Amino acid sequence: MSADLRTFNSASIPGPLPKAWPFEEAAKLAARMEGKSADAVPLLETGYGPSGLPHIGTFGEVARTSWVRQAYTALTGKPTRLLAFSDDMDGLRKVPDNVPNREMLAEFIGRPLTQVPDPFGTHESFGAHNNARLRSFLDGFGFDYAFASSTEYYRSGRFDETLIRVLERHDEIVAVIAPTLGPDRRATYSPVLPIHPETGIVMQVAIERIDVAAGTVTWRDEGGRAFETPVRGGGAKLQWKADWAMRWAALGVDYEMSGKDLIDSVRLSSRICRVLGAEPPVNLTYELFLDQNGQKISKSKGNGISVEEWLRYAPPESLAQFMFNQPTRAKRLFFDVIPRAADEYLTNRAKAAEQNAAQEPALRANPAWFIDAGRVAEATPPVSFGMLLNLASVANADNPEVLWGFLERYQPGISPESDPLLARLVEHAVHYYGDFVRPTKSFRAPDQNERAALADLAEMLKGAEPGTSADALQNMVFEVGKRHDFPELRRWFGCLYEVLLGQTEGPRFGIFIALYGVAETVALIEAALLRPDA
Repeated sequence: MSADLRTFNSASIPGPLPKAWPFEEAAKLAARMEGKSADAVPLLETGYGPSGLPHIGTFGEVARTSWVRQAYTALTGKPTRLLAFSDDMDGLRKVPDNVPNREMLAEFIGRPLTQVPDPFGTHESFGAHNNARLRSFLDGFGFDYAFASSTEYYRSGRFDETLIRVLERHDEIVAVIAPTLGPDRRATYSPVLPIHPETGIVMQVAIERIDVAAGTVTWRDEGGRAFETPVRGGGAKLQWKADWAMRWAALGVDYEMSGKDLIDSVRLSSRICRVLGAEPPVNLTYELFLDQNGQKISKSKGNGISVEEWLRYAPPESLAQFMFNQPTRAKRLFFDVIPRAADEYLTNRAKAAEQNAAQEPALRANPAWFIDAGRVAEATPPVSFGMLLNLASVANADNPEVLWGFLERYQPGISPESDPLLARLVEHAVHYYGDFVRPTKSFRAPDQNERAALADLAEMLKGAEPGTSADALQNMVFEVGKRHDFPELRRWFGCLYEVLLGQTEGPRFGIFIALYGVAETVALIEAALLRPDA
């Protein structure tokens, strides 16, 4: 999306708050900042677990947070900062299934990810490899952010002061977490995880002694040997709920959103943050995605869509549109939502151009205003993505050139160079048609009334004047449907889609005829009436 999701800068906006969820979140953030100095810049954070590769949820969280930033700047005229924080000091819990050299990795279970060799052989550690993938992923979408490594922050001393505060209030933190644990774990729980000085493993052990003045904890390993470990300088890290809270307190995080599965973690981390003497950030809980069967999407089950898969079938703006819609409601995330998201973005893009020309305040509530980072496009492709799919289906298009032949006739002078977005949509449509539409096409035979109506439509089209408009062609289709006594006109359009296109849904048929060609549509009808099953 090039720079589509970069921070938007403008003067504060007058009038009522635009009716869009990012502005509601921005208003909450602005209220929080009222208690700080006038030049304070709010810090928004997103978290990343680098034991796996960035995924579609990573995109959603960073995109949504970026839209809150855009709304905040538009609302207040002030800048923001976004920190993409990698928890790369976490211990390797298990060997991922999708990496090479898995046997080698098995020797490093429990080590911080930045101390695990890179199985791909391209970086100094597995954590560094996945951090690089994250940064490349975010940069590819044009996100504006600063990257932070947990390992670097622990080792550099940026957390030292707050870690000493954790030791001072150790028992209070334990009291927050203990009721959520089973009896055995409760008996040994400590928020502090010392790093074994010999093996480098992140140790989850009982803490026998805390020396706040020295900044150390004493503990024993499995062999019974006692160690006194400094918590400063990367000698230890925290259990993740405490770690999250410590990070909020140490860095002064003002805003962070998270998924519904982390509601309890947000609640506990917020309590710990207050124990540490800081106010937890403003939080938005977003809903999780469901698969085509309504089941929760799981990386281990592989029942979702990857970013790479989505971007094969539609442009990134469509993915952004999908993420923008109602983040607090669960949504199905499967391949059949892609065309709808693409066309919804195109509709909003066209509406934004009209709103901008009319200087409508509603522009800032338009998802396209966020997706395009406040830059309003002057033109929108002349046909929808759904129409391109229907055209690909009828033409059995296996390459973009087939579709461009129709498009150039429909709108002379149009080309991939004159409309780059349309060029991308054409390529995506060919891919989507080949992988999803063509394998499922199923034509049915018309009944007697439908046969007569189809023949009537063919005759009317034969008499159409050259250059007849799409609206006039649509009126012809309506006229035929009314003349043949369909119980309701949608039955007539269902006939057109199912008999001629081999699918249950379809386009506004007048536009389709204008795009596909009048003579070609007549031939399509006549061929359908001559099929053996007709």
